[in-house]
Amino acid sequence: MMSLSLILYTIFIATILYILLNLRTLLNRHSHPLPPGPKPWPLVGNLPHLGPKPHQSIAALARTYGPLMHLRMGFVDVIVAASSSVAAQFLKTHDSNFSNRPPNSGAKYIAYNYQDLVFAPYGQRWRMLRKVCSVHLFSGKALDDFRHLRQEEVAVLTHALAGAGEAPVRLGQLLNICTTNALGRVMLGKRVFGDGSGGEDAKAEEFKDMVVELMELAGVFNIGDFVPSLEWLDLQGVAAKMKKLHLRLDSFFGAILEEHKINGSGGDKQRHSDFLSALISLKDNADGEGGKLTDTEIKAMLLNMFTAGTDTSSSTVEWAIAELIRHPNMLAQAQEEIDSVVGRDRLVTELDLPQLTFLQAIVKETFRLHPSTPLSLPRMAAESCEIDGYFIPKGSTLLVNVWAISRDPDVWAEPLEFRPNRFLPGGEKPNVDVRGNDFEVIPFGAGRRICAGMSLGLRMVQLLTATLVHAFDWDLPEGQFPEKLNMEEAYGLTLQRAAPLVVHPRPRLSPNVYGTSS
Repeated sequence: MMSLSLILYTIFIATILYILLNLRTLLNRHSHPLPPGPKPWPLVGNLPHLGPKPHQSIAALARTYGPLMHLRMGFVDVIVAASSSVAAQFLKTHDSNFSNRPPNSGAKYIAYNYQDLVFAPYGQRWRMLRKVCSVHLFSGKALDDFRHLRQEEVAVLTHALAGAGEAPVRLGQLLNICTTNALGRVMLGKRVFGDGSGGEDAKAEEFKDMVVELMELAGVFNIGDFVPSLEWLDLQGVAAKMKKLHLRLDSFFGAILEEHKINGSGGDKQRHSDFLSALISLKDNADGEGGKLTDTEIKAMLLNMFTAGTDTSSSTVEWAIAELIRHPNMLAQAQEEIDSVVGRDRLVTELDLPQLTFLQAIVKETFRLHPSTPLSLPRMAAESCEIDGYFIPKGSTLLVNVWAISRDPDVWAEPLEFRPNRFLPGGEKPNVDVRGNDFEVIPFGAGRRICAGMSLGLRMVQLLTATLVHAFDWDLPEGQFPEKLNMEEAYGLTLQRAAPLVVHPRPRLSPNVYGTSS
């Protein structure tokens, strides 16, 4: 067991380093001041100010110090953008300067030591990984080619919900199975979880738990990331948990990769019909720009796709249905719109979505109030620069508070109210898009490191939300009332509900609609 004297000695050395670092900052003071911010504590800086829900705490601090704010976290300068205009400065005007990620324990211990797409250093290798995803998985052609698979999995979900009878269901779990299987059939050529019905699937529950744990751990502000001399102590136990989780995830994706190699080695005609087969083919055939892929990089890509591409979509749809349960008039309006376009004798398809303007407004409003990533993944300044008259030091970490931006009272009327009409003609923001060009709502980020799977995520969220709205009425368990539904947030890298949504789905379409289509 570590001796008390050794711990005290380590803290003493860290304190001396902290003093020297701040002395160097004072001696090298730039002609422009740093952005304003709260006074940091010795050694740990502003880390104690973050609290259990950092996106909310940082938003509250920005209301005091302004939308461009400086925090000192350990030895690291952290710059916060908490308004659309400030975010545009970083992610548009100075995007190239903030295209890298800062060092962090999540990338080191979970994401294969920065060998994935999300955390890889910006450069030739990153561009190659991004190109592979864009061509084989997220291009318009690829999305259209695999449209039928997404629709089939949504039909399976609809059948499972219709067959629930009087038993309440945890909607988020079934949504996660649906999104994972839809992605699995595109990426692997098969479902990840059984038949997709969600009935007593221990593997699905384990995977969901792993993804949620990953998002929780990745959302922790780990002291070791900000005070490197304390990293080895792992004071919060975060690194140990990350290493243990990585072993489970590596085993999960390693088994998928090895099985795919064996099944695809016999010259099967379907060998190149899924994303993983395309990745495996790149092991031996250089892509021309970045070289060959390793097994580790392939597993890292699977990790990115199956974590960022499943939980974010399912949790967003869960928030949308919760909001509509709280606003039954809006649910009825959406159902009327979909009935007029689709009727009651079939399910919604992706081809119907462009005609569903109110449904699209509901999805935008859900992204606004409940962004799946409330604090953007951090970026790092490659060089010092000036933003709005303030000095931004080289090496500083940038955090964009997406949650605060989309609730800014200077931009949004009644920002805490769920009002989809604000995105319709005649509303306050009828032309705002969520694809990274309008900084008032940036659930997928913006700039060079915008979410690679944005187009797929939009399609999946819209299709799932439209189908659940169209196919069912929604009741809460006995004793619960819509106006008192718990809407508290549980913080992680993704924005989960503190209390999972438990509901009774009531079919409202022709009975023949609820049969499986696969």
